Amino acid sequence: MAHRKPHLPEKICASCHRPFAWRKKWARDWEQVRYCSDRCRGVGAREA
Repeated sequence: MAHRKPHLPEKICASCHRPFAWRKKWARDWEQVRYCSDRCRGVGAREA
């Protein structure tokens, strides 16, 4: 039986506009997280 996580907060990526869920590595700065991945962060930085 698979481990089910409780409902995690989600945001919309500022670059690809897809939803992404909270991850433990973002626990300290979830409020500042804008991108779902390093790739989107790189693309978003160029577009801004």
